[in-house]
Amino acid sequence: MRALAVDTSTATAGIAVVDEKGLLAEFMLKDMKTHSQKLVPMMKEVLDSLRLTLSDIDVFAAVTGPGSFTGLRIGVTTIKTMAYALGKPVVGIPSLDALANAAVAPEGTFVCPIMDARNNQVYTALYREQNGLMANLSGYMGLHISELVKQIEEKYPGANILFAGDGVLLHRDFLKIELDERCSFMPLYTLQQMAAPAAQLALTLHARGESMDCGELVPFYLRPSQAEREYARKEAQESRDQ
Repeated sequence: MRALAVDTSTATAGIAVVDEKGLLAEFMLKDMKTHSQKLVPMMKEVLDSLRLTLSDIDVFAAVTGPGSFTGLRIGVTTIKTMAYALGKPVVGIPSLDALANAAVAPEGTFVCPIMDARNNQVYTALYREQNGLMANLSGYMGLHISELVKQIEEKYPGANILFAGDGVLLHRDFLKIELDERCSFMPLYTLQQMAAPAAQLALTLHARGESMDCGELVPFYLRPSQAEREYARKEAQESRDQ
C-alpha cells in the first residue's frame, strides 16, 4: 500500500511517497511559491526515481490548509485531477495536523504547531497523542500570538507545550518569556512544512477507512482571503453610507 502526498501550503513545495514500512522518497523545494510550474515535474522525478508510476499509488493526499490560498488551490487541484483520472481515493490533511503528527513530544506534553499568518497572527491548534495519532483538542484557530498564550494559561495551566511550525522562527523569544520552562521547540530543520508526515498520516487514515472520493477534497482556508475581507469591508462601508 502506497500513499503520495503534496504540500503546497507555504513557500516550500513538497512531495512524498510512503508505504507501510515508512518513507520511500521526499522532494522539497523552496522557490518563491512557483508551485504551478514545479509541482508536476517534481512528482515525475520522485516517481521515476522509485521506478513507479501514478498507477502504483493507492491513495493520494493533499495538505488542505490553512496556508497560502493560491498554493493550496494548486496542490488540491493537482491531486484531485490525478485521483479522478486513476479512480483512486484521496485524503485531505490539514497542515496543522501534519505538523503535529511529525512532532516528537515527551509523554504528557501538548503539541502546538504555529504557522505564521502575518502581523503577529498564527494558525494554530493544541494536540495530544491519542490512539497512535495526535488529537486536536482546541479546534483550528487563527489568532494573535498573545491570545494563544492567554488560552494556554487559562485552559492548560502548568502544562508543558512543544511548539512546531514556521511561526517558531518569529515567536520563539516571546513564547520563552511568557511560558518560561514550560515550552520547548522542535529543531530548526523541522519547522517548515514537509510532505512526509502528511503522506504517512494519509496512509494511516486510508487504512482506517477515512479516505474519500476526489470530488470531496477541498482547500481549508480557516479564514477569508485578504481580497474577501477587503470586499466585505467595502460592502459594509457602502451599506453604512446609504
